[in-house]
Amino acid sequence: MEKKLLLSFPPEATFQSFAYELVKDYDLRINILKAEIEIGKGGKLLMAIEAPEENIERGIEYMKSHGIQVSSLANKVFYDNSRCVNCGSCASSCPSGALSITAPDWKLKFDAEKCIVCKLCLKSCPMKLFSIEFTE
Repeated sequence: MEKKLLLSFPPEATFQSFAYELVKDYDLRINILKAEIEIGKGGKLLMAIEAPEENIERGIEYMKSHGIQVSSLANKVFYDNSRCVNCGSCASSCPSGALSITAPDWKLKFDAEKCIVCKLCLKSCPMKLFSIEFTE
């Protein structure tokens, strides 16, 4: 099972190495997608975790017990395909391959499972057709 989690770190939780503990003690495979944390000040971290569901739940409880707020995220990328000119700017900037344009139709395709919510599509689309929504 894979889950995307948004972790909110209070200042006092920034002095510990939680990623190491999650891997070592809970056998979680983690992928840090985005992090904005400053030691002693707190911050947020977006990560994908892959493991059996019971391991993920135990890891979440461990983080919560140390004051970290944990929110499960589902992300939705929306774009106005009726106005899309299939220029490929978004696909060429997508590091995960979630956006692609391929033969024979040369139309933009979106694979939500591959999306890592990097927001590069928002910046690269000249028509500003993309929006991203996080839901808990």
